[in-house]
Amino acid sequence: MNSEGTKYREESDLLGTRQIPVQAYWGIQTLRAQENFGVSLVRLNNYSTLIQSLAMVKKACALANKELGHLSSKFAKAIIQACDEIGSGALEDQFDVDMLQGGAGTSTNMCANEIIASRANEILGNPINTQSPVSALDHVNMSQSTNDVYPTAIKIATIYGLRGLSVNLEFLTKALDEKAEEFKDILKLGRTEMQDAVPITLGQEFGAWSAALKRDLQRIAKAIDILATHNIGATAIGTSLNADPQYIKLAEKHLRDITGIEALTTAENLIDETQNADEFVHASGLLRVLAINLSKICGDLILLSSGPIGGFHEITLPPVQPGSSIMPGKVNPVIPEMITQVAFQVIGQDLTISMAAQSGQLELNAFEPVIAYNFFQALKILRNSIPIFTEKCIRGIEPNKIGLDIVHRSVGLVTALNPVIGYKAASRIAKIAIETGRSIREIVLEEGLLEAEQLDEILSPKRMTSAGMPGHEHEKADDLHDET
Repeated sequence: MNSEGTKYREESDLLGTRQIPVQAYWGIQTLRAQENFGVSLVRLNNYSTLIQSLAMVKKACALANKELGHLSSKFAKAIIQACDEIGSGALEDQFDVDMLQGGAGTSTNMCANEIIASRANEILGNPINTQSPVSALDHVNMSQSTNDVYPTAIKIATIYGLRGLSVNLEFLTKALDEKAEEFKDILKLGRTEMQDAVPITLGQEFGAWSAALKRDLQRIAKAIDILATHNIGATAIGTSLNADPQYIKLAEKHLRDITGIEALTTAENLIDETQNADEFVHASGLLRVLAINLSKICGDLILLSSGPIGGFHEITLPPVQPGSSIMPGKVNPVIPEMITQVAFQVIGQDLTISMAAQSGQLELNAFEPVIAYNFFQALKILRNSIPIFTEKCIRGIEPNKIGLDIVHRSVGLVTALNPVIGYKAASRIAKIAIETGRSIREIVLEEGLLEAEQLDEILSPKRMTSAGMPGHEHEKADDLHDET
């Protein structure tokens, strides 16, 4: 007990003996991590899914060791109960180590070992401690190493995170599909290289955005399958030292049952699986692709909603807050801007993950903590931002008729005349239209190049938006007599 009345217990490791608060479930190695790694100030207890995944791994290992007779039923039962409690959210505040740490995640693994051991000792009627009679190292960590526990737990947590992200992304694609249907008959001017192009419908633009994100969903599903390969039983470097061969098979079975992830499979080459982090790079790269697609969509939305007087103003985004402290009435596209910044962050985190993965040396990558830190940050901000984007932006978008009406004055309509009057004549007509401000239809009729009825069919913007598409071969749209 110190002068302030706090009670302590003593615990020892190879470096000496230290005092631990008696009510702390963590022990001496967690204390050393707290002293050494106060860097990001983002604690393990900010990531519930990772903590729960660690508990699942420890439970699977305990069950396997119990079945093989390596761990007594008494100790195994207490350890399993402690793991179940942690898996349900208990003791999260005790996981008090910084996410950025040296040692390839040893501090995280030992923190979990110590908390589980202390709770198991408490369950058995003993004072809270990490060393006796249930030992964090000899019993909770039996047949294990940080080098197989930590990456496996990260993978499990990542799979859960990607599943959650996919759910949110599906809602976004559904909202985009609904807008595509709602706006399917609204003609607008297409643009390439920020110059007028041929017509498109507003619905087609929304449909294209949805299609891009659906590819992201497909890629994420494949990434989940790749991440389902783990290395439990590899122990220190993949040679399975101190791990019973039957333990590896049993741990795999129990891990599938506990996590509900049926695809979880022990890697064929445990040495490869222990030293290489390319699966995280692959998954992170898919988050980067998703971020890029979201950023591109938001850039388009910002352009299409620009104005209301000096911009495109083809759509109106739902107003969510005043846009200026000095300009009254101004409303900015703050939700797309927020998503764009999320994309910047995710792209940067992907670069960090790539650098960490390629910097691993020989039989182990010591930089998995920074991989986990950045991956879970990227997942978190994507999962949090996409529902906001869906509800506060996409669902409330409305078309603006004034901005869309310019399609009928577009010189891009002349493209449809190429097969009929030739590229050279069409270019001449376009040049006259630009110089005089007259419509394409008016000039063609004046020069007697085509009859009015034929011209109206060719120049129908709606026909041009469905040219070559199945079911639209003979589709005609409203004529353009009013454009003159």
